Amino acid sequence: MPKPMHLTAFMRPVSLHTGAWRYPGAFADANFNFGHLKSFIQKLEAAKFDAFFMADHLAVLNMPVEALKRSHTVTSFEPFTLLSALAAVTERIGLAATASTTFEEPYHVARRFASLDHISNGRAAWNIVTTSNPDTARNFGLDEHVEHGERYKRAREFFDVVTGLWDSFADDAFIRDQQAGIFFDPGRMHVLDHKGDELSVRGPLNIARPVQGWPVIVQAGQSEPGRQLAAETAELVFCSPRDLAAAKTLYADIKGRMSAFNRQRDHLKILPAAFIVLGDTVEDARAKRATLDSLVHYDSGIASLSIALGHDASGFDPDGPLPPIPETNASKTGRAQVLRLAEEEGLTVRQLAQRYGGYSGLAFVGTPDSVADEMEAWVSQGGADGFTVVFPYLPQGLDDITRDLVPVLQRRGLFRREYEGSTLREHLGLPRPENQFFPA
Repeated sequence: MPKPMHLTAFMRPVSLHTGAWRYPGAFADANFNFGHLKSFIQKLEAAKFDAFFMADHLAVLNMPVEALKRSHTVTSFEPFTLLSALAAVTERIGLAATASTTFEEPYHVARRFASLDHISNGRAAWNIVTTSNPDTARNFGLDEHVEHGERYKRAREFFDVVTGLWDSFADDAFIRDQQAGIFFDPGRMHVLDHKGDELSVRGPLNIARPVQGWPVIVQAGQSEPGRQLAAETAELVFCSPRDLAAAKTLYADIKGRMSAFNRQRDHLKILPAAFIVLGDTVEDARAKRATLDSLVHYDSGIASLSIALGHDASGFDPDGPLPPIPETNASKTGRAQVLRLAEEEGLTVRQLAQRYGGYSGLAFVGTPDSVADEMEAWVSQGGADGFTVVFPYLPQGLDDITRDLVPVLQRRGLFRREYEGSTLREHLGLPRPENQFFPA
């Protein structure tokens, strides 16, 4: 039997392609229209997607205004507010949100995710990010971004504090004995009293233990500290390898580290981002991609390239090669991918800007059958456990995938026809964590 795959939907922004909102027939306001987002998640749930994944950013002024004025991401809903509303109009699909370990406090994060898990009856997931964008620091009282290694050190301790707070109460702590007038058993409450190098949090959390024990832990870094953090803590990894060979190396590396932490390999799912464009023929799909890419303005492209590099590229010669780029405090993975792409394909700055202003990562462009072939190869050959689907434009791109691609995957036995249970952990085949302070 073929190995079944998992599918999550990358939905904030609703498309990572900067031309998506301009595509003929696309909803220009899809990123900031609750009615549209409600219809999207309900279609994804009907197609049995594992989760609706909301990335997040905490800055607007992260690019020149000439580029910013062309961006559909300048206004977006705050993830928890939106996911709480969407929890009420769905029943099974997972609800994943980003929360920064650099600019958030662990008590806030623990409380919000525990609340979302209860509201959704066990469908929440936390995407742990250290926040690579240096402009974010200025929104939180800092003139300079926190150093890369320091961000990951804080993230590791942050994880321990949040999970410790989720375990503040035993599952059976709330007895609610109306006759005796006892609401909970104090002997089943744990005061964390954490004092570490980065954080000091007393606890306990003022909310019952989440339905899933812990919301599912998602991690997105591909740098060396990111891989280590994933092996130690993550249950789902969102990543962006450039091809199957790189994916297999990343997959083997992260999963190979898990045994050192007494973790089973299948308790972590690796889901690379996949930009999917479908057509009646391969040529038709490529024509759609070409039309979409043509809608990227150079101002947008060079800004996107600058973000990926962690360095202002606006002064570079557009038709010259990429000049030497110094190390910065931004994402190490993003910078390395740009440098590799520029070297391997000999791209000019203008060509790199076009690629990054559109979508520079893994793309499956073809018919439902040809794309299913590629997806099956990645999963069967040890490059992925499934994919984080990035839509080219909405609603058409999402409709194409749920209506045309998913049935092909289902007929091949590669994707579920019905959900395995009611919680996100059940969808992903993940165990419910035991309470570290009140073992069964």
